[in-house]
Amino acid sequence: MMFEIQTTRRRFLVGLVALCVLPRWQSAARAQSQTKPPTPECPDDDDVTPRQTAGPFYSPDSPQRTSLLDPGTKGTPILVTGTVLTTDCKPVANALLDFWQADDDGEYDNVGFKLRGHQFTDEQGRYRLETIVPGMYPGRTRHIHVRVQPANQRVMTTQLYFPGEPANDRDGIFDPALLMDVKDKGDAKEGTFTFVLKAV
Repeated sequence: MMFEIQTTRRRFLVGLVALCVLPRWQSAARAQSQTKPPTPECPDDDDVTPRQTAGPFYSPDSPQRTSLLDPGTKGTPILVTGTVLTTDCKPVANALLDFWQADDDGEYDNVGFKLRGHQFTDEQGRYRLETIVPGMYPGRTRHIHVRVQPANQRVMTTQLYFPGEPANDRDGIFDPALLMDVKDKGDAKEGTFTFVLKAV
């Protein structure tokens, strides 16, 4: 009789501990799965980033920097991040990315280097750009220009676009394959884009 009471009591305590601990473990696991950054899917040959025109406002020899935000820069801040991959899913380390864009009024700086700059990907092929959402340049939708060049390889020039822009449908250059994934982050925005280059 005493053995049955002890066994029943032991089972009760084990069950009570499970009820208390398991929900916490499940909540922690769920939180971890929601905060863990997604792993980029491996692209295939059909996912190669389309080339586009550089336009008339490209300037060489831009400063090396990951932030295009100078003192007094007005506009909605946006952080654009992503990776440069090959079609065989390998990160492209030390790739040059050269960005330029219009300001909040839709104008380009063709004298200096406002909202212009270049950087290099890290060992995992990652890049990080702080800038603003560009204004509307006449006849175009919102876009950011970029030249991507792996070490000792040819330049790939293209443009990045913003989802939900009414002018996208009226822009003859716009390509939906070049849409960034953009989300609101308070008074700012965050965008992501993976550049995919042919494996060499």
